[in-house]
Amino acid sequence: MPKAPLTVAALLLAALATTGRAPAVLPFHFGLFPSGPLDAITDVPGVLVSHVTKSEGSSIRTGATAVLPNADPWDEKVSAGFLAFNGNGEMTGTHWIEESGYLEDPVVLTDTLDVGRADDGVVSWTIEHHPAVGRGDDVPLPVVAECDDGLLNDIQARAVSPQDVVRLLDTAHGGQFERGSVGAGTGMNAFGFKAGIGSSSRVLPASLGGYTVGVLVNDNTGSGRRLLTIVGVPVGEKLADELHPIYPKKIARAGHEAPRGRLGEGSIIIVVATNAPLSGRQLRALALRAGMGMARTGLTSFVGSGDLIVAFSTSRIFHRTADFVVQPPSEPILEDDDALDALYTATAEATQASIYDALFESKTTVGRDGATVYGLPTERVLQMLRAASAISP
Repeated sequence: MPKAPLTVAALLLAALATTGRAPAVLPFHFGLFPSGPLDAITDVPGVLVSHVTKSEGSSIRTGATAVLPNADPWDEKVSAGFLAFNGNGEMTGTHWIEESGYLEDPVVLTDTLDVGRADDGVVSWTIEHHPAVGRGDDVPLPVVAECDDGLLNDIQARAVSPQDVVRLLDTAHGGQFERGSVGAGTGMNAFGFKAGIGSSSRVLPASLGGYTVGVLVNDNTGSGRRLLTIVGVPVGEKLADELHPIYPKKIARAGHEAPRGRLGEGSIIIVVATNAPLSGRQLRALALRAGMGMARTGLTSFVGSGDLIVAFSTSRIFHRTADFVVQPPSEPILEDDDALDALYTATAEATQASIYDALFESKTTVGRDGATVYGLPTERVLQMLRAASAISP
């Protein structure tokens, strides 16, 4: 008698039981899928990451972070999709991503007032590597995304220069990289704690294609402390009355009173990478599932949030020929619904883990006018999670 087909959930559970999980940067693991060996977006083959951190004197706390789908996205454009989960923010170049279905530039993250400077740096870097740009060749539309780090950083100083961004892109690399208060995350905060850059990955079993999904976030979400939930445990409620940020008096009347309105509502930028062969439409659907991962942490996405998501596939390449013609991929897209469902689940898990990673890796920071944002008390939080049997002891 033939066996009944396994459901997707059963396949995932069986894979987890047989493969275990790889060591993670985040000090605990959750979900149906193992993480990759680095538990990072760079577990997706070909993806490169780099940071430039600007921490100068008592008032500069900013920087930039780059994510490249490969070493030369101008010639090896990758299938991509974009989603504005909430649009009070900026990610340049996304109209062309939506129109063309591909990404042809590095993705650069920085602070709000340095978007133009970062854009300039990407253009310089592209011309350096492709001298015909604008002189017979096409012109780039850089993808630069911002969060407002004006609480800890003197954002008017516009400390990230075009030259910083050229250096950032020249030093992008695979393998492990720093998380937390580095690069674009240097001056960021979330849930009333220090936050910034976080990353994670999930790997599907061979029976579902063996694909990897990696996520990198720059988390600057201003969601209230009480909303923070970590693997189902209301950590924010338990820490609601302590470790409040200290705000400059010019922002808040009382030193511990959070700024109100859009100034306090924050943003998050999410970059999703996979080696699954997906179209731009499918990648936008993947970006939507990153929103599910946001929600699991307690993020609401307020009126003032710039919650912007770009997703790309490293295995569907639009090659440029010698005469500057873009050739569409010849490889078929993934059409297995079970594998797509698994990719959706993996994206939600990796996004959730990346947001936690940004909190766990960031440290207490003092910045502009004495503004102070405390790091998450990680050991106490781990005790809470163990006590609730939310993670293994």
